[in-house]
Amino acid sequence: MESLITCLREQDEAARFLAWPGDFDLDRGDHVEEVHLASGSSLEGFAGDGAGGTYFFCGEGGEERPILYADSEGGSALVAIGLPELVRLLLVLPWWRDCRAFTVEESRGLEAEYLEDMPDLVTRRDRAAAALGLDLPDRAEVLDRLREVATQPGEDFVLILTSEGHPYEPLFTR
Repeated sequence: MESLITCLREQDEAARFLAWPGDFDLDRGDHVEEVHLASGSSLEGFAGDGAGGTYFFCGEGGEERPILYADSEGGSALVAIGLPELVRLLLVLPWWRDCRAFTVEESRGLEAEYLEDMPDLVTRRDRAAAALGLDLPDRAEVLDRLREVATQPGEDFVLILTSEGHPYEPLFTR
């Protein structure tokens, strides 16, 4: 079976949507600072965003590993368990970083802003999902899952700035 990362690289429609509005680039896997997990588990940067944020696979394994996002300002959060879950998050809620309250109402407001600039957003998203063979959950399911994953206490996913030994701040709070 072909890896999802390979599919993301080969499916132009999906790659374009993930690049924008998803702000997800598989060619930006290097983080701006040296970091490690407090647990000592392995950390592998595999993608990033335009503002210097990085997506990391945590632990050993393949695309099923937990995914931690770290921004360039010293914040981090576990955002998905496995690459398919992350891609669904990026497709359904490309504005996920701004969904601090995890509510459908908040997400609708953010979506309205995106739709002003990109009226074909939903059509593009649906074509990208189809190209990848992914079924998309509804917005409420994605928000609930993000809340569950991003706010769970977990020493296994505390990101440490290696040079100073300080932990990154949580991007989301309970």
